[in-house]
Amino acid sequence: MKIDKTKIISVLVLLVMIIIGCGTVDPSDPTAKELAFEKLAGDWTYGTKGQISLDGQDVSLNYPGFALSFTEGGYTTTNGGDLFKATGTWTWANEAAGSINLDTGEEVTIIDLSLTHFEFSFTHTGGGVAAGTAGNYVVSLEK
Repeated sequence: MKIDKTKIISVLVLLVMIIIGCGTVDPSDPTAKELAFEKLAGDWTYGTKGQISLDGQDVSLNYPGFALSFTEGGYTTTNGGDLFKATGTWTWANEAAGSINLDTGEEVTIIDLSLTHFEFSFTHTGGGVAAGTAGNYVVSLEK
């Protein structure tokens, strides 16, 4: 059986090109943090489906007109009661942009983040019978 050297060389060149092509990373591609911040930045409110729940119970009425806004490294809130500071800072907790650290020491886990929906959870250790009661919170907001 005669082996066609041209075909073998062509197949080897094609394999090398595929291997090289799969291993390259374009440095201009946005990082996970950059992509997440594009969605996170801006103003978030209850909208029509938003709420704040504490240990599974809706406590949204404790935060009427609640709003949250993110800028690069900063946040502001409206009607956050004792649960949220009026202004503060934040950083990404990991490279995957799956959670953020607030300047209050709380880590916020992102459950869902799109251009129009932001759902996150955190454990609050503040106390008292007023807004800001200690427990596990889930917040769902819209743009």
